[in-house]
Amino acid sequence: MKKAVLAGILAAVTIGVAAGGMASFSASQEDTQLQISDNEKDEAAEEDKDAADDEAQAGESETEFPTGDIAKADLVDVTDEAILNSGVAEVAASVMPAMVSITNTSVQEVMDWFRGGNFQYESKSLGTGVIMGNNDEELLIVTNNHVVEDAQELTVSFIDEESVEAVVKGKDESDDLAVVAVKLKDIPEETMDQIRIANVADSEDVRVGEQVVAIGNALGYGQSVTTGIISALGRTIRVSDGLGYNDYTDLIQTDAAINQGNSGGALLNMKGEVIGINSVKAGASGVEGMGYAISTSKAIPIIRDLMNKKTRDLVADDQLPYLGIVGQDVTSNVAQVYGIPEGIYVTDVSENGPASEAGITAGMIITGFDGEKIENMTELQELLPYYAGGETVKVTMSIQNEEGEYVEKDFSVTLGLRSDYVQDTQ
Repeated sequence: MKKAVLAGILAAVTIGVAAGGMASFSASQEDTQLQISDNEKDEAAEEDKDAADDEAQAGESETEFPTGDIAKADLVDVTDEAILNSGVAEVAASVMPAMVSITNTSVQEVMDWFRGGNFQYESKSLGTGVIMGNNDEELLIVTNNHVVEDAQELTVSFIDEESVEAVVKGKDESDDLAVVAVKLKDIPEETMDQIRIANVADSEDVRVGEQVVAIGNALGYGQSVTTGIISALGRTIRVSDGLGYNDYTDLIQTDAAINQGNSGGALLNMKGEVIGINSVKAGASGVEGMGYAISTSKAIPIIRDLMNKKTRDLVADDQLPYLGIVGQDVTSNVAQVYGIPEGIYVTDVSENGPASEAGITAGMIITGFDGEKIENMTELQELLPYYAGGETVKVTMSIQNEEGEYVEKDFSVTLGLRSDYVQDTQ
């Protein structure tokens, strides 16, 4: 029978001093490819093909994901016999070139209880990322969404301590995953010679009791290595951030130490293959050795989608878009009281505006924009400046059907130019 255990869950991301400590959550726990390795297929290949065939097969497996010349430092396939003779030091040495440290500079707004009103301050948080792919122009790094959340500026640091500016290519808040992109032209040649793309294994093949290695930017001191075993598979935890709850499923539980700053780092098998993305740890009093990683079996399809999203920069002022709606936030409390989805309740639609032309009407609820989950007007306003007027995007709306139930429907909206609809009053 499944047992529920109440625990404090700590996001494994280091919050700077200005942020006032580390983010903490309360949660309940229930029992519950980038470069994919397939041991059985590899063994068959060794029996039937020579080394040249093996190399060709490895190349074919990589074509499922963004690939390129930067993977030249990748290790050759490791046999099961070699695993028995390998150690944590060998695993760490092989994977460290695929790890990066991530610095997130954001602006926080807090209430001034003494003087009244709110004030803003700059905050820095630190996390980890894993190099998992590249395309013709970008190096692609996988991390947790909470590592890059609210980022005003992102910086990644490689194994040689070279730091380069990065941008969020795509994120999935519900599963706490994100992909960060760095322009290849911004990475010095000396750094390119030292970094590599991580090998990724299907976590469906791992077993409880198997030894694992965790690597991450613990406490912001730089990459560090811990080891332990897989304690459980398929775990589900509920995390509260004070505003609502998120259920994270299909997690790998490990007793390898996962600390602040480890978020977005790699959980590895003894072949040096990524089997999970480190995410949270249980930090309640009396709880030890309970860390969680997002399994690759859950993460791989999401990462594929995020890697294939268009990387966006802020558009010029004369290209700013116009949607043509007036909305009101549907918070989690309002959603519970009225039985409606969280998002933006459309109270008014501009006549002959882009939303109206697409068929959006008052009473609908915006829940997504171009594949991104939308929970409030602020999130929508932060996204819009990355889209130019004239672009056609998918806007996901929650609407009532004949039975009064809310169902999601996608609308294709061609954004207008803001300058055509909003007059400059200055």
